[in-house]
Amino acid sequence: MSSTSTLLQGGIALVHDTNDHVVPTKTSILIENGKIAKIAQNIAAPEGTVIIDCTDKIISPGFIDTHHHGWQTQLKGRHANEQLLEYMVTGNSQHYQYSSEDVFYGQLAGMLEGIAAGTTTVVDHAHITVSPDHVRLAIAATASSGIRSVFCYTPMMRVKQFNLLGYHSNIFEDWVMQTFNEIADHGPFGTGRVTLGFAFDSFFLPAEMIKDIFAQVKAKGVKTITCHGSVILGKSVVQNLASLDLLDESIIISHGGTLKKADAELVKAAGAFISSTPSTELQMAMGRPYCFDASFQDGGVSGDSVGFQDNGSLGVDCHSCTAGSIISEAKLGLQNARNHFNEFHMKQGKIPRTLPQNLRVESAFNLATIKGAEAANLSHEIGRIAEGYDADLVIFDSFSPSMVGAAQHDPVAAIILHSSPADIDTVIVGGVVRKRDFKLLPVPLEGCAKKTAGQDVLGWNSIANEVVTSREKMQKEIDKIDFKEAKGTLIKLFHIDESKFVNV
Repeated sequence: MSSTSTLLQGGIALVHDTNDHVVPTKTSILIENGKIAKIAQNIAAPEGTVIIDCTDKIISPGFIDTHHHGWQTQLKGRHANEQLLEYMVTGNSQHYQYSSEDVFYGQLAGMLEGIAAGTTTVVDHAHITVSPDHVRLAIAATASSGIRSVFCYTPMMRVKQFNLLGYHSNIFEDWVMQTFNEIADHGPFGTGRVTLGFAFDSFFLPAEMIKDIFAQVKAKGVKTITCHGSVILGKSVVQNLASLDLLDESIIISHGGTLKKADAELVKAAGAFISSTPSTELQMAMGRPYCFDASFQDGGVSGDSVGFQDNGSLGVDCHSCTAGSIISEAKLGLQNARNHFNEFHMKQGKIPRTLPQNLRVESAFNLATIKGAEAANLSHEIGRIAEGYDADLVIFDSFSPSMVGAAQHDPVAAIILHSSPADIDTVIVGGVVRKRDFKLLPVPLEGCAKKTAGQDVLGWNSIANEVVTSREKMQKEIDKIDFKEAKGTLIKLFHIDESKFVNV
């Protein structure tokens, strides 16, 4: 459903005040040309306006995912009991199995999973730069899905072969930055919803080469650059960026790794952001999520770990091993932080009288909305319900079995603690309805997507069938891999001290 004018009539809108507190407000919202044109209790709809009755509904800002690998749909389910090193072989390295068509359907399904769960914007760390066609079809899928995205183009270590595992020697073959420049010159995509970002993890390269790459990227107008949190050559990613004079407000560091107080000071001074992905971080031994300050009452194991709540946001990371829902990540991150906060006091024989303000559900909600917008440098366009902002909105059914009672008492608590994607009636991105009556709408295909699909519009069932067929084809090749050998090769490649492994 699309219209130049849509009226959301009579819902409870979650409006942020000037202090970023959420004020549930019974009101109507007029959307014109993709923007929120007016917020008021009584709005006279222009002729031809599509009216959506929001009685007994909660209208929320769309949720913002600041770290995701959208292409990985065909790998879902296989990482349920794996740690990070195993995933690097069974997940990350499986880009080798993906044809460009596989990427198209994996990316499209991944983005639609996000929309179904209320995600309206994703910062996509798109490490699927296997060929120019892989990238172009990933962007076409993203644009076709209807989601808003910062598609972070990713020069990467490409697998050349398995049995024995080997990589292409040159990350920056001529076509890599040539393709980046061509895409930058043709963007944005999806009527402006999909803009180009950049992702970079190759800090082992010479300093002058890294600086030159960043200069090329920024010269093309890129405003968001994301890096995985890790330690390279004895330095954290924060320290590496700072030493190269590259740490600024454009940077989003996913996970964090082993960041300390000194790193936090650098991040905050630069206006950079951290993207916490609680599900994968807690599963894969990446430490507690950094997104809540109160989680670090003990200063961490080494005594100098800290939270990044003022400079924090949330991401899904790999929907191949977790649900593609930012609301789920907000809930898990919040409850994990509450556990650490309470446990710190309980170990001293004390009982916290109350939870601090920064561990309230509103804080989790803000990480998923306004803080995500800040991280993506889009805080004047998305993340809140306000006149002049993009109409990225999620409508919940307050009478659903999960939310009834909670929604009438505290709508924010109802969303963070009680909701699931099944409670989301409608999702609107840029004024266009993408989910309605609890179902994803068919997607009109854009650009080269039409040629790949052989049609102009795809419904969810068709997309799901293509994903299943693609997965089955890829699995036959995956079954031939000697994973023990590949894991051993990675251990040597990353100079991992095997004496640190623990058999449990």
